[in-house]
Amino acid sequence: MNWPSTVFWRLCSQQRLWSVFAKKRGLTRKAGPPAHDDQVKRKFTATRPNQLWLTDITEHRTDEGKIYLCAIKDVYSNKIVGYSIDSRMKASPAVAAARNAIGQRTIDGTILHSDRGSQFRSKAFLRVLKTNGITGSMGRVGACGDNAASASSPHRAGQRF
Repeated sequence: MNWPSTVFWRLCSQQRLWSVFAKKRGLTRKAGPPAHDDQVKRKFTATRPNQLWLTDITEHRTDEGKIYLCAIKDVYSNKIVGYSIDSRMKASPAVAAARNAIGQRTIDGTILHSDRGSQFRSKAFLRVLKTNGITGSMGRVGACGDNAASASSPHRAGQRF
């Protein structure tokens, strides 16, 4: 029988039948409000160590599943100053990476720039910044140049960092 495609799709939809080869749709989540103003204004330069840090979380696939790497990079030295690896993309890797960096470095007017990910807007992460005197900074929505700056160091622990 040669049915018009609209009839076929309507009948399948009513019976809740879907193809296993259906095209996967992208996420349509919107970025949340910034927790901090943009202190950096896309000028990713520093004149001294620990003046400006950049952070981001990347996903890496392994044979056992996904892992998430949160790394913090010092713009002046272009080195990773703190990192954390976790199996879940929650606030805990961001908090652990910040604590790792704070424990190894001297904090003096440090700005920590991130994207608007929920991990970097969490209460736990904001508390760590505030208690250690770090100024937070968040880029605007869709500013891929911000992530490019944090990912520009040599491939250290993965694809981006």
